[in-house]
Amino acid sequence: MNGSAATDSPRLRVLFMGTPALAVPTLAAVAGAHELVAVITQPDRPSGRGRRLVASPVKAWAEQVDVPVLQPERVRDPGAIADMAATSPDVAVVVAFGQILPAGILGLPRLGCVNLHASLLPRHRGASPIQAAILAGDTESGVTTMLMDEGLDTGPVLQQRSVGLAADETAGTLGAKLGAMGADLMVETLGGLAAGTLKPLAQDPDVATMTRLIRKQDGQIDWRQEAGSIGRQVRAMQPWPVAHTQCGDERFKVWAVAPAGHITAMAPGTVISSGAELVVACGESQAVQVLEMQRAGGRRMPVAELLRGRPIAVGSSMGSGGQ
Repeated sequence: MNGSAATDSPRLRVLFMGTPALAVPTLAAVAGAHELVAVITQPDRPSGRGRRLVASPVKAWAEQVDVPVLQPERVRDPGAIADMAATSPDVAVVVAFGQILPAGILGLPRLGCVNLHASLLPRHRGASPIQAAILAGDTESGVTTMLMDEGLDTGPVLQQRSVGLAADETAGTLGAKLGAMGADLMVETLGGLAAGTLKPLAQDPDVATMTRLIRKQDGQIDWRQEAGSIGRQVRAMQPWPVAHTQCGDERFKVWAVAPAGHITAMAPGTVISSGAELVVACGESQAVQVLEMQRAGGRRMPVAELLRGRPIAVGSSMGSGGQ
């Protein structure tokens, strides 16, 4: 479907459901093409050292343009469903909302609930598709629009768009690409739904893969991995939780690494070279050169600068073999 077809199609009454910054480009694009009747987002959550309540990026954007915002603790509660029904939406657009939608909501809009997922479904269903693509060493990723059902990312696909992954791709850079791409695709998809020109295509469950929510501990580097796996972990954990490792009493965030070739057998995590460069032994008799690191309370910087005056001794151990 081309852009003019989407532009010429009827304006829809859209109920938008989303929470993080990743959802904001789609929210803005949908608001520019259709009538946004309300935004549903997660309740304000405590954040930072002061544990001050902070609004989601989606709420912050909606309030700037005076769109009604609803923040139910549980969308499946009868009161929340009634509030959504009162908006009389033609379609619901869902982008990283953070709750599973019950049948009572899925059947509410006449055109259904359309989800934007940051992968080429059925690959990487679930909570962390962007990180999963990098961790798996995928050469491409993309975005999918689908009609939602009661499963987790199992509904029929409406449209997809793909993009290649750069060699230095991080979850942050890929998320930005997919956010912009997804916004365009969602507007195109809504135009197709309004015009009745899209045919949903069932997913093949036999080739589906699943992801899970990324946790802070997923950033801990296990030096028993081979060099390529460590590199993918470092890139996938940006901007959160950031890959990290311990060396003695110090904890370091690791921002960039590169393979450093094969070595003679040495305990994973052993510092082989330190000074102008930092080389660490890892699994499969390989080594990793750490390019950028950050001390606790410090800033991200090149390793040579970070170690100037405060070196890490050769023979020190990064992490432990029992990680």
